[in-house]
This record gives sequence, C-alpha cells and structure tokens, in this order.
Amino acid sequence: MTRQTFILTVLTLIAFAANSILCRMALKAEIIDPVSFTQIRLFSGVVFLAPFFYMRRAAILPIKRQDFRAAAALFVYAIAFSLAYVSLDAGAGALILFGMVQLTMIGAGIAGGLRPGALQWAGVALAFAGLIYLLAPGFTAPPLAGAALMALAGVAWGAYSLLGRGEADPTGATARNFLLTLPLVLLLFLATHEMRIEPAGVALAVLSGAIASGAGYVIWYRALKGLTTVNASVVQLAVPAIAALGGVALLGEMLTLRLAIASVLILGGIYLSIRYGAAM
Repeated sequence: MTRQTFILTVLTLIAFAANSILCRMALKAEIIDPVSFTQIRLFSGVVFLAPFFYMRRAAILPIKRQDFRAAAALFVYAIAFSLAYVSLDAGAGALILFGMVQLTMIGAGIAGGLRPGALQWAGVALAFAGLIYLLAPGFTAPPLAGAALMALAGVAWGAYSLLGRGEADPTGATARNFLLTLPLVLLLFLATHEMRIEPAGVALAVLSGAIASGAGYVIWYRALKGLTTVNASVVQLAVPAIAALGGVALLGEMLTLRLAIASVLILGGIYLSIRYGAAM
C-alpha cells in the first residue's frame, strides 16, 4: 500500500464513520426528523456529484434498467439508515450496518455458486452469532425496531454494492445513482406531513450528503486503485470501531461490554470469510 493509498483509505473510513455520527447527532438532538435528514442528505449528494455526472455524461448515458435498481437500493439504504438512528447509538448502528453489508455480499456469493471451505463457514457462523448476541434481549441490547431498520439498510447497501460491481466508471455511476434517487425523494417529500427542520440539522444533513457520502465515495474509488479486493473489504471493518469511538467522544455514548464482544465476534467472523475468499 502506497502512502497516497493509505491516506485516501483513512480519509474514506473516517467519512463512512462520520455518516453514522452526523446522523445520530442530528436525530438525538431532535433538530431534524429522519425523513428530512434523508432528503437533504441525498439532495446534497446530488449537488456535490453533479460535476462528475456532467464530465462523464457521454460515458454513463443512456441510463440502464439496472441503474434504477441501484438507485432504489441506495434510497432504501438511506431512509432505513436515518430511521434506525432515531434509537440506535452510532457504534451499534455502524456495527449492524457493516455486518449486514458483508454478510449480504457473502451470501450472494454462496447463492451464486461459490462453495465456502470450513474456515469460511466458521467465519459466517461466528458473525451471525455475534449479531444474535448483540440483539439478544437484555439491558444493553439495542432497540429491536432500530436494529431491524439498520439491518435492512445493510442489506440494501450490500445489494447496491453488488449491482455496482463491474462499473467502468464507479464515480460517474455513483453520481448517476444519486441523481436517480431524486424522484423517490420527491415522492417521499409529498407523502410527508410532519417535518422538523432546524438550521443545525440541515447543516449536519448537508455534511453527511456532500462530504461524508459524496466526497467519501469519490475518495474511496481513488483508494480502491491501490487496494486488493480482500484488503478493500477488510479495511471497512474498521468503520464500526471509528463510529463507536466517535459516539463516545462526541455524543456521550457508552462503549458497553456487549458491544465490544459482539464487535469481536462479527468483525472477526467476517474477516475469516473475506480472508479465505467467500464472495470474492
């Protein structure tokens, strides 16, 4: 890994974790509702990525049917993500999200004909055990509704990632997919009757959409040029840890023993599956 790739990778991981922290910060303070946060986040992403769409329009047009599926997956991820963070802490939410993303992609690989070995199956079983332990009833368990919504967000993001495989111009494709979410954002706006929006909440949503999402994805695609497929998957496992530490430092959240143990089980299990080739 070159120095440039290392710096780009670190910036990306911070940006991905910042999405969880910014969303939880806004919703915990009740300075914006989750639907409005999603709308502003996606619209801000469109605005930031618009120049990339313009510069690459000849390469990414015409729009294909798969692009609409990718945009729908992106939209489902974004709205479920925001709704989940009404009740979840930043660290627990990021752990469920990235756990489900990787498990979705691993599961798709198995369904597509890959035959995992013993260590791969052990990794999948370990990760599922960690999720079950994290969500099991108890004083420190995250709220079930929020966890279910974040699991849905993870599945949607995993599907979005799978749909984007093989894109010749991933930055341009990201700009196109964000743009295609606008009709869904408009429908959501028309269907929303109660909104709570304060300037600080808008600012956090814009930062999430333009910087943590838009700029984060552009930087990530630059970093991917210097990473192997396995390394690209494994380094993302650092995001829940960064989000958890950010939640403790910035939001006063507690780093519970349950979250720590679940993190080791989930991330360790996913590492085994990725390291030994599942869904790669």
